[in-house]
Amino acid sequence: NVRRTAIMLEAKNISKLFDGKKVLDDFTHSFRKGTVTAIMGTSGCGKTTLLNILMGLVKPDSGKVVPDKGYRKAAVFQENRLCENLSASANIRLVTGKRISDKEIQQALCEVRLDGCADKPAKELSGGMKRRVALLRALLSEYDVLFLDEPFKGLDSETKTAVMEYTKRCIKDRTVILVTHDADECESLADETIHLNAI
Repeated sequence: NVRRTAIMLEAKNISKLFDGKKVLDDFTHSFRKGTVTAIMGTSGCGKTTLLNILMGLVKPDSGKVVPDKGYRKAAVFQENRLCENLSASANIRLVTGKRISDKEIQQALCEVRLDGCADKPAKELSGGMKRRVALLRALLSEYDVLFLDEPFKGLDSETKTAVMEYTKRCIKDRTVILVTHDADECESLADETIHLNAI
């Protein structure tokens, strides 16, 4: 059951074409404050495109997103987008400033099984480790809406379970839009699920 709370973000009649192919067709949805909404669907059905439109990074061909500014966003993109020469903790510090202590960052790294990685440059981390640093950077930032694009990809099942549990605690009562193809992630994290179909 979706809680009847205030609307945080609205997509109104969003359509988008790429290379003459329609990816989204008249998509409308109200994303409610304090609710985790999962967007599911097969590859190529427009999940990432929709997320990028909601973030204001891609313009729709028609339709609009309301509001289109005035709120704080945090995101985990398909790519990790870390500063490769900075340490794991320094990458996180880029968004936290002095609001969070070194000890709290160390604790967060331990929660996602990155003990001992705080001072390692991102370029020395594996793909799965980088993914977790990118996720922590988003979770520990100040945001009104958190956008997550396949945030747990590349993690083995045991690590993924631990990271999902930590994420679940962090996003309780927050507004989150999660792109995933994984039904277990929806089951564990989402209050509601949107199923996009390829057009």
